Amino acid sequence: MKKILGLMFVAAVVLTYFVYDKVPPHKVAVNIDEARLTENIKILASDEFEGRAPGSAGEEKTIAFLKAEFEKLGLKPGNGDSYFQGVNMVEMTANPDAVMHIETPAGKTGLAYGPEFMSWTPRVMEAISVTDSEMIFVGYGIVAPEYDWNDYAGVDVKGKTVVVMVNDPGYATQDAKLFTGNAMTYYGRWTYKYEEAARQGAAAVIIIHETKPASYPWAVVEGSWSGPKFSLESPDGNMSSAKVEAWVPGAEMAKVFAAAEYDYAKETAKAATRAFKPFFLKAKMSVAIENKIRRVVSQNVVAILPGDTRPDEYIIHMSHWDHLGKDTSLEGDQIYNGAADNASGTAGLIELANAYLSGAHKPGRSIMFMAVTAEEQGLLGSSYYGKNPIVPLNKTVAALNMDVLSSLGKTHDVTVIGYGNSELDDYVDSLVRKQKRVAMPDPTPEHGSFYRSDHFSLSKEGVPALYVGGGLNHIEKGREWSLAQMEEYSANRYHKPADEYDDSWDLSGAVQDLELVYKIGLQLSHEDTFPNWREGNEFKAKRDAMMVPAALK
Repeated sequence: MKKILGLMFVAAVVLTYFVYDKVPPHKVAVNIDEARLTENIKILASDEFEGRAPGSAGEEKTIAFLKAEFEKLGLKPGNGDSYFQGVNMVEMTANPDAVMHIETPAGKTGLAYGPEFMSWTPRVMEAISVTDSEMIFVGYGIVAPEYDWNDYAGVDVKGKTVVVMVNDPGYATQDAKLFTGNAMTYYGRWTYKYEEAARQGAAAVIIIHETKPASYPWAVVEGSWSGPKFSLESPDGNMSSAKVEAWVPGAEMAKVFAAAEYDYAKETAKAATRAFKPFFLKAKMSVAIENKIRRVVSQNVVAILPGDTRPDEYIIHMSHWDHLGKDTSLEGDQIYNGAADNASGTAGLIELANAYLSGAHKPGRSIMFMAVTAEEQGLLGSSYYGKNPIVPLNKTVAALNMDVLSSLGKTHDVTVIGYGNSELDDYVDSLVRKQKRVAMPDPTPEHGSFYRSDHFSLSKEGVPALYVGGGLNHIEKGREWSLAQMEEYSANRYHKPADEYDDSWDLSGAVQDLELVYKIGLQLSHEDTFPNWREGNEFKAKRDAMMVPAALK
């Protein structure tokens, strides 16, 4: 009898180890299927789905497909009895016949919409204009007290047009002691530039586009900013934003500087130093924008797998289902299929659900699968969720984001965007070793990728978030080959109709990455602790505050 009891005790210990140990047995088969992943990418990126633009027939097909897949797998609706969370947005389509006029001492010139400037108004108005607005060069347009930096010091830009540079001074100088050196901060993102200019009272904002600091060519700006643009519905119709938000290529802005008797290269270089002071450009800008306005309720698609032991606590797996739709003004291919960006991540979400539902280890905490809308419009779907969470954020353990799965094959490594930000890195480090791989930081931190995908919306609200990207050290072809493929994608296919599924894709590396993300989520589900941001991270204070018990507040 004692022997039997002893064996029962040992069995119980072993069972507890396998179910609740921090690292679930890595030899257990994970149901992530490359053929099924491929097929779902093909479906989502097909011409039938019309580029998956929010508020379009393509959205209706996309969200119906995702709902059907989640239902077929047996996942429960994530928002009460619904698989959808409505996101109220305003769609505005600017008239492409607009011309930006700039007057300098040398005369008046007109910039053509498309090749020479792109603009829109975030204000919900059918027509808006800025006339003879004085232009002020404010360098990088940054106010950052923690870096002792204020590009708006000593100048009143209320009602004026500010001209700003993309990225931040650390990238321009490669000085590790300036901002964060080569790695872009949020101050370098175009979204911040517009937000800060509005806070300063500017009537219009022009960002100077240069390919290297922006990390993408002008064609991406032109493709992303043409056609319908979305913003979240707000009570004031976004009247707190600047009237006009615009981009102008560096070559065109250099002509404006020269006509205003300034040396473009010299002044932009000076903007990266503490000696810089904003100045009037001796130029005036005029532009009129006419809009077609439509109100749209787009959808985040949300499904739940309830946990066995701590069902009121959640791990979120997320990706964005949307892309740029179609542009009927283009010759030839008019559909932005978005196969890599982000049919791949959305199909990956379905694979993760397959893994959880068929795995030997059921999750202890609940798992949320969320495909968000309007990432391409400025992280709108995830931003809406962050402000209107379905489950309390202090019950949300982590958000694990997928955006563009690797199509290059297996690698010796995996990339963690924002590596070093949170304790989630420890989970990656531990589990990736089981795959005989290593975790590596973002190879191009100057691109600001941490601020460009949906995990950032949850990060801003305090929730620790992880964005695992594909590895670069290809098993057969090495790191330089992989970097060259990334450059080719950015130059020729990113945010273009050419982002289509190709039979040459090798998704075996994506399967590895999905297995890793699944095991991270499963491990988190069997713990009772909550990972946090590292000391010094800008999001830690918000997380700490939300985790304080109500009785102690």
